[in-house]
Amino acid sequence: MAQPAPFSRFEWMIAWRYLRARRAEGGVSVMTWISLVGITLAVFALIATLAVRSGFRTEFVDTILGSNAHVTVYQSAEVTERGKLDRTIHDYEEMAARLRGVDGVTRAAPLVKGQVMANQRQRNAGVEVFGITLENLKTIPRVARPETADGDIERFNEGVAIGSGVARELGATVGDKIKLISPNGVKTAFGTSPRVKSYEVVYVFTAGRYDIDRTRVYLPFTEAQSYFNLEGKASEIEVMVEDPEEVDLLALDLIRAAGERSLVWTWRDSSGGFLRALEIEDNVMFIILSILVLIAAMNIVSGLIMLVKNKGKDIGILRTMGLTEGSVLRVFFICGAFTGVIGTALGVVLGCLFAIYIDQIFSFVNFIAGGGVWDPAVRGIYQLPAELRLEDVIKAVSLSLGLSFIVTIFPARRAARMNPVEALRYE
Repeated sequence: MAQPAPFSRFEWMIAWRYLRARRAEGGVSVMTWISLVGITLAVFALIATLAVRSGFRTEFVDTILGSNAHVTVYQSAEVTERGKLDRTIHDYEEMAARLRGVDGVTRAAPLVKGQVMANQRQRNAGVEVFGITLENLKTIPRVARPETADGDIERFNEGVAIGSGVARELGATVGDKIKLISPNGVKTAFGTSPRVKSYEVVYVFTAGRYDIDRTRVYLPFTEAQSYFNLEGKASEIEVMVEDPEEVDLLALDLIRAAGERSLVWTWRDSSGGFLRALEIEDNVMFIILSILVLIAAMNIVSGLIMLVKNKGKDIGILRTMGLTEGSVLRVFFICGAFTGVIGTALGVVLGCLFAIYIDQIFSFVNFIAGGGVWDPAVRGIYQLPAELRLEDVIKAVSLSLGLSFIVTIFPARRAARMNPVEALRYE
């Protein structure tokens, strides 16, 4: 006699009857409902965590690449005739031209950098000044965004561009004048006097990263050379590349193009420690949440064991009617797996909704807590980011379903191996 195909219609029918039977009839137990809720919450937490993790990395990398050089080219120190160390670049125009000729480089711009104190009225702030040309400033994505900036970037040569954090610290707006005070000023017979100069604020930008907005000031390149006594010199060359993720592959070509005494510092060198720490934290969180999914899936075992015990008589009758061990195994496997599938589906829905509406959810939490839940001075970015990726959802679904199916096999096997004579002995 031909055996029925696996997962035939009657096996699904029996499993469905067991699942929708009332508890008094030996149907779905409280443990099954608990396991369903547990899997739902575990999958939700896993997807939400993966989404926030992806959002964090994307936001931090985007703010790094959108506000800073992908590669910075320096020169090693050289002893001058007066016995002082000089790290400035004298042939910066020629060096920048050679760097632009490297395949994969989109921009190479000389910079003048220095740290000074900014002042307006009675308010002071330590800032880092970047001397740059207007043409190069307009190519920095996070700075030259009109939707998040105030003022006119085309007027940059008439004043300075400051970060929104600097503006808040000084209480300055577009049109105000601020003073830049450098301790390394004019040398006189009585020593070095501080250099103080006033500039009009013509542009206020928001890069999206607190430490940049709070400290950065852009000054026209030639004015910065004059202010820092670096006429005809540059502090470094800022290089942008087509594929920042593969920037390490260009390092050797950049060094060759820059010439002797050149040093290369990529964005991975400056932020690699943070990214590695973030990756380790992500892996640890994934393992912890995977354990939570496993614990929730183990509840399926408890519920299924109770279902098998309550249905012992039914199993005996079905076996005597000719139902094979494989059919019994599949019936109870369907019962357990159904819990895992439903819990996983609900968890995916909740996790995706959380990632999509995270701004509204976070605003509500911030409102309930009375504000101040997210401190950009500590976090570095202004809001909690979340990026929903298909691979993260697939990873969570695969883990949840895999664990649910595996743990279901053991109680289902126990039901299949039940002796029908023993099951009906006391009935």
